[in-house]
This record gives sequence, C-alpha cells and structure tokens, in this order.
Amino acid sequence: MWYLLAASLFLLPFHLRASLGLLAISVVFAVVNHTLQPLGIIALALMAVVAIYCGRQKDQSAFALPGEILLVASAAALMLHLIPGFNNQLIVSSVRAGPESAPFTFWYNFDKSLIPFLLLGCMPTLLKRPAEPPANKLWWLVLLLAMPILLLVATLAGGLRVELHQPEWLGSFMLANLFFVSLAEEALFRGYIQQRLSQLAGNTWGLVIAAVVFGLAHSAGGPLLVFFAALTGVIYGLAWLWSGRIWVSTLVHFGFNMLHLLFFTYPVWQHQPG
Repeated sequence: MWYLLAASLFLLPFHLRASLGLLAISVVFAVVNHTLQPLGIIALALMAVVAIYCGRQKDQSAFALPGEILLVASAAALMLHLIPGFNNQLIVSSVRAGPESAPFTFWYNFDKSLIPFLLLGCMPTLLKRPAEPPANKLWWLVLLLAMPILLLVATLAGGLRVELHQPEWLGSFMLANLFFVSLAEEALFRGYIQQRLSQLAGNTWGLVIAAVVFGLAHSAGGPLLVFFAALTGVIYGLAWLWSGRIWVSTLVHFGFNMLHLLFFTYPVWQHQPG
C-alpha cells in the first residue's frame, strides 16, 4: 500500500489521472488493513467533496472561496495529525542514528501524504507555475552549497555534531521523508502558503513569511530549531520560486534532510553527561 501511495505522489506532478487512480487503490488497501478507519473515511470523503467543488470553480485567482478555507484548515489538521481515523504505521521508535544523536521516531503517515491532493483542489498551480529564475544560474550552486553550510553553522551553534550514519532503516526513512514528509510540507508551505502570499504581497514577502511560518511549525524542537528551520524555509522557497516546480523544492528539502541524517547528529545532538 505504501509503495502504491508513493507512486501516486510521484506521478501527481506529471500524470494526474494515473496518480488519482493509484490513490484510489491505496485508499482501498488502507481501509482493508485498518490504516484508514471509519472517522478517517468520513473525513476523507468530506474533504474530497470540498476539493472537487473548489476545483470546479471558475475563479481561483483570489483567496475568496469558503471551500478554500476549509481545505487549508484540513491540510493543516492533517499535517498536525489532528483528524481522527488515521492509523499511521510506526516504522522505528526511539532509536538513535548514532551515539550522540537524540532518540528518533518516525511513521509512514497516510494523513499527511494527502495534503498535495487536497490543496490541488483550491490551487491549480500548486505543482507547477511560471518560473522566476535568478539572473545568473550560478545562484543555484550557491543555493545548494548553502545547505551543508547551514548544517555546519548549526553545529557551531551547538545544535548538532558531525556524526556519520548509515542506519539499517535508511531505506524506509528515504521513502517516508521524500513522499510522506518533504512533498507534503512543500505542497503546504511553498505550493500553497508562499504562492498565495506572493499573489497578495509580492515574492519577497511571500518567501519570508512562508519561511517564518515553516520555522514556527517546528516550535516543538525549541528556539534554535525554529530559527534554522526558517532558514531552510528560505532555501526551499527560493528553489520553488526559481523553478516554479514543487518537485524541485521537494528534492532540495529531501536532499537537506539526507545530508543531515547521513553526516550529522539526527535529529539533534544530545549531550551525554560525564
């Protein structure tokens, strides 16, 4: 089921009908294996109705549809796992990537993975919009180099330590992080929030505000994580703005997370007393 769901998300930017077909099959499997339970089925059906209704509206250029508010609120609730009826699969629990890394838990999240489908109903350009590339293509190299530099700065600030990893659950992490985390977060924070804010206030303010909101979404990890998450939000936001493609910012997001996991304490450094 999870591979079908990942395939559905992979095809979403390129072949909508095939993507939706695989999503429907994934939903059936999720019901059969109780990943999707009665309350979740009802919530998903209601969200689908609203998304279809919004998708059929002629004017989607302004934040004016009540259905859009419902979809965005639903996407935020899915992001925060607030909607009951989704029995996400636990993959690893309280494991350490390395001796200095803090305990780490992650799931395959069925609820969070639905966000791109949901927001596509109110933002037709969620996955693809006209690109606004930098004046010089070398800025792409600067953007990519900013990722390891930012991780090194976080190390100097005391949040991380250099620590090489190749955990046995690496493959599962890559699947979950690419499709069920990075793509979902990019659809919400860049594809929707940054794009809508850019329409209302311009690209610069859209980039900055979306990055700040992304940082605040990591507030459970403390002020230092909020600060650095906001900075990564700027990196992802520029990748989206310059390319006009959600899959580009998703790959940048995923690449940053992989650099973090493979070469630094993950998710943070946990000081060992003594």
